[in-house]
Amino acid sequence: MTLDNGTTTSPGPTAGAAVPFGTPAGGSGYAGTLAAACAAVFVAQVANALPASLNGQFQEDLHTHGSQLTWITAAFMMSVVCFEFTFGVLGDLFGRRRLVASGTGLVALGSAVAALAPSVQVLWVGAALNGLGAGAMFPGSLTAVTAVARTARRRAHAVAIWSGFLSAGAAVSPLLGGMFAEVGSWRGSFWVLVGLAVASVVVTLTLATESKAPTGRAFDVPGQITFALGLVLVLYGAVEGPESGWGTLPVILGFALGACFLAAFVVVELGAASPILDLRLFRNRAFAVSSVAAVVGMLAFLGACFATSMWLGPVQHQSALRVAVPFLLLQGPAFVLFPLVSRLLHRVAPAWPLTTGFALMAAGCLWCAGLDVRDPGLGAFAAPALLIGVGFALTVSSVTAVALDSVPRHLAGMASASTNMLRDLGFALGPVVVGAVALSNAGSHFAKNLHGADLPAGQALAAARVADAGGPVAVNSLPPHAPGAAAHPLALDALGSGFSTAFLVCGVAAAAAALLTAFGMVGVGRGTAAAEEQAEGRG
Repeated sequence: MTLDNGTTTSPGPTAGAAVPFGTPAGGSGYAGTLAAACAAVFVAQVANALPASLNGQFQEDLHTHGSQLTWITAAFMMSVVCFEFTFGVLGDLFGRRRLVASGTGLVALGSAVAALAPSVQVLWVGAALNGLGAGAMFPGSLTAVTAVARTARRRAHAVAIWSGFLSAGAAVSPLLGGMFAEVGSWRGSFWVLVGLAVASVVVTLTLATESKAPTGRAFDVPGQITFALGLVLVLYGAVEGPESGWGTLPVILGFALGACFLAAFVVVELGAASPILDLRLFRNRAFAVSSVAAVVGMLAFLGACFATSMWLGPVQHQSALRVAVPFLLLQGPAFVLFPLVSRLLHRVAPAWPLTTGFALMAAGCLWCAGLDVRDPGLGAFAAPALLIGVGFALTVSSVTAVALDSVPRHLAGMASASTNMLRDLGFALGPVVVGAVALSNAGSHFAKNLHGADLPAGQALAAARVADAGGPVAVNSLPPHAPGAAAHPLALDALGSGFSTAFLVCGVAAAAAALLTAFGMVGVGRGTAAAEEQAEGRG
């Protein structure tokens, strides 16, 4: 049937007829769709976060260096961000349930490719396929559940639960990878992900209600092409700059051409009949402020997660299971606290949870910046990781809820795709910015210290050659008696300095997001969607 916001619903495969909003029974309405959406986003986040505890294993097994490890995470997030807009259009045109099921199938395929990867380059392909699948699952699952949530209260509750499962997947995933790395091989964790993806497809096709919003939606091919090329080229320059050199021609061309394509994207969208990003949304202050805060704040969060993974894995060479432990504190609170966050979203102005959350994230990141890289204890990470995790819990669903509640209901699909993309853009930028800052700083720090170090000439020359090929990460991983291994303490100190600086950058970004929401959302209360509901109630 067609609803007053232009969304159509149809029954799931086991239902006999279309059902109205909010029907909680039988998998045909709110409850079934919410369950399917939570299962899908859980699987998508497991795929996203699985490499977090395995970077050290990838380095040993596939003989990777610093930027190659960054590309594993970047390949996933770039695929998500580049095509998330178009996936939103596909869901509106052909159905969100079909979109989510198809995306989950892609995750199953990408995970199988990753499990069989003989080289890091094939692992990138698996990560990119997983990212394509997740790029369909994130907006498809969120829009599917908001389409069957009739009221602002129910939407806030659904978004909080959805965000909780988002974080539950990210918390469980490193433990999954760590356990398999301890008892067998990291490849086993990707086979488990294949099984989870298949199960999620079954849940989606069985329980979820189909919904569409085709009115006014069409493919924006020029917008998709200019956005994808621009983002890929800019991120390529940022990832390759630390090791290839910021002044090299490929890096300069990546930034220059990427900026041109992104500028062309803005021009295309301003004149498009059916844009993948309706720039008029940003005339709404609440949507604009929450969107910018989402990019900056999520950059800080995933940047801190990536820095933690690198600090404990390739830098300190701790076991994959120990690397996974801090992620329970980084990601777990968003799942545990979602009932509280859901109530807060309905009872207080959005500036409060957003500002408080970003401030807590800033405090945790700045605390991490003062840690000692020579201390292998996990206790030092406990308090700052918990601060970051609680801050993330307060912000991730708040950003989404503000964006959805600040626009008219007929624009919910566009707002959902946009807020997902902007959040995931921050996630994509986090590892890239952290990798660029940390590896650039570490490389210059190591070269300076190696020049003044009292090492045998042969050891110093060998260490310099290894660093030229793979950076301080490669020197730090040399076996004890290998040529250049005498420079290991210098490489460890350089990496500690680099990633401490990266944590500092994440702290500054989170503080900037806190200031933006504190001052930019003054006076923002109930959103447009809530006002529409209130007006309908009076009518």
